[in-house]
Amino acid sequence: MTDNTTRLDHVVLWVRDPVAAAAFHERAVGLEPLNVEEFTAGKVSFPSVRVNEETILDLAPLDLAPRMNVLPGAAGSAGHPVNHVCLALPAEAFDALRTRLQEHDVPVSDLSHDSSGARGNARRSFYFRDPDGNVFEARHYD
Repeated sequence: MTDNTTRLDHVVLWVRDPVAAAAFHERAVGLEPLNVEEFTAGKVSFPSVRVNEETILDLAPLDLAPRMNVLPGAAGSAGHPVNHVCLALPAEAFDALRTRLQEHDVPVSDLSHDSSGARGNARRSFYFRDPDGNVFEARHYD
């Protein structure tokens, strides 16, 4: 991407086992893992998974939290939970994700319809958790 419009670059998720978290996101969610071998070899602090060409989820180990208190005046802010991360998908990918999660015995919520989001009202959406308790919403607009 070459333009300079504002975009979401990454979200940091706190996880107990970054390698297992990357495997979950690859296997059950269908995201591409990044830097897993480098993390295992001690070359990087955490692996990631790619959401799209512009956005990744960093899978930071909980023991990294004490070193991440980087915001002045906000001691203890590292590791602060996020309510949920929403993934917007085309309808076919939405259906495939829901099926894949169910095949991996990942509990999913009932479908919601017409919930408001960044691009208007989503036709359908549902929620699921990763093994670390991070909550995700999946939705499609078309």
